[in-house]
Amino acid sequence: MHRRLIAPGAFAAASLMLAIPASAASFSPGAPGIGDPYYPDYGNGGYDVSHYDLRLKYQPATDELEGTATLLARTTQDLSRFDLDFLLDVSEVRVNGAKASFTTSGEHELEVTPKSPLAKGTSVTVVVRYSGVPSSKQAYGFTSWHRTADGGVGANEPEAAWWWFPSNDHPLDKATYDVSVLVPDGSQAISNGTLQSTSSRLGWTRWNWRSDKPQATYLATLAVGRFDLTTGTTDSGIPVVNAYSKDLGANSGAARASVERTGEIADWLSGYFGPYPFDALGGYVPNTNTGYALETQTRPFYSPRQFANGSNTSVVVHELAHQWYGDLVSVHGWKDIWINEGFARYAQWLWSEHEDEGTAQELADYVYASHPADDTFWTVRPGDPGPENQFDIAVYDRGALALQALRNEIGDEAFFAVLKGWPQKHAYGNASVADFQRYAEEVSGQPLAALFDTWLFQPSKPGAPAARGAAIARTTGTPVQPKSWKRIAATNDVHGG
Repeated sequence: MHRRLIAPGAFAAASLMLAIPASAASFSPGAPGIGDPYYPDYGNGGYDVSHYDLRLKYQPATDELEGTATLLARTTQDLSRFDLDFLLDVSEVRVNGAKASFTTSGEHELEVTPKSPLAKGTSVTVVVRYSGVPSSKQAYGFTSWHRTADGGVGANEPEAAWWWFPSNDHPLDKATYDVSVLVPDGSQAISNGTLQSTSSRLGWTRWNWRSDKPQATYLATLAVGRFDLTTGTTDSGIPVVNAYSKDLGANSGAARASVERTGEIADWLSGYFGPYPFDALGGYVPNTNTGYALETQTRPFYSPRQFANGSNTSVVVHELAHQWYGDLVSVHGWKDIWINEGFARYAQWLWSEHEDEGTAQELADYVYASHPADDTFWTVRPGDPGPENQFDIAVYDRGALALQALRNEIGDEAFFAVLKGWPQKHAYGNASVADFQRYAEEVSGQPLAALFDTWLFQPSKPGAPAARGAAIARTTGTPVQPKSWKRIAATNDVHGG
């Protein structure tokens, strides 16, 4: 409810007029989307968030979540109103300490109207008090909150935040995080970054996590349940915290045998991609019935199904490669998904070489030969696959094939210089496929537009001349399946249901 104060007398009226900025007419609502053509309503316009402080209380038995989110932001336009992406029930919003009015619209928009309009370039503190049952909420017909027997998990791509905290939900707006979660004694709360402290009182334990490097909203995660935690330190000095649900059953041994190698694998990847970019590391395996894994920053999410056929270091390689390609350097728009998935898949190919189970060249030859020209595999364009094909297998396998073609075109020295230099060039920021092409041209000194077009953007199988030119499938017939192929293929649903 808004009240208009009517002051008596000409002087008071003049004072009120002077209090209104001359540019008041320029104040306008922030856009309900950040401008991504794949997901027009994801993210928001008019502001950038620098930090999220989330103080939560979660009851595993009922899936009830209470929270107070404090967002530190800066306006990028004169704002009369702005949106947050959120689904739970809001009881109060304050902007710069004053109560703001709010309403909901669309599938996941929380519209906030501050008491006073916000000038461009000013710092803003937004406090949202909320509660709800995340598993009861859906948007666009789905949920990204996974209910488990002992709690719940927020992890999905490209959206997961809406179910547990209000945000500007797009990779273009990265921020740092403090996540403090109160859970009943005996339960654990797992999130990103470093565990700052835990404290118990009157039957409840508070877990305090901190992510002090910029992090995209979909890379923030929360898992509450009964976990076994293991700790360690990599050779390079990074602390490792892993968590395993106590009820993984037959998958428990294989999960641990894989995820416990996180430190080793991260150190190995740093040889290709440069120093590990964060101050925390790990992974967690809750007892969900999902099939996918996800590169949640510093602490990837793994489904038990990833380990149903035994240990699976290849999926660990994939998710840890994302810490550089996807997390450190995030997509500029969701059409740039190849920057994430093609490189994470190629890391698996490099791991195959490391394990003497097939070279990247052999894997590329096998992918090329395994899909005839009329296979729909070739109709997906990894460089801009469309939202319906964002996580199609072609983005992964054809995407990695394109990298082998690039490697053969510019030579190993330039190729590996690109792999290592790219994460440093765009560290903690965002970049596009076009940016990567320009960088590869800059490092190699070669024009690469035709190669990128052929292997990433044409909706057809590159013909024999193009393949020979890129040193792909140089022999006739179907190559022998590399030993690593089945392990790599076992991770094909890393982002599927």
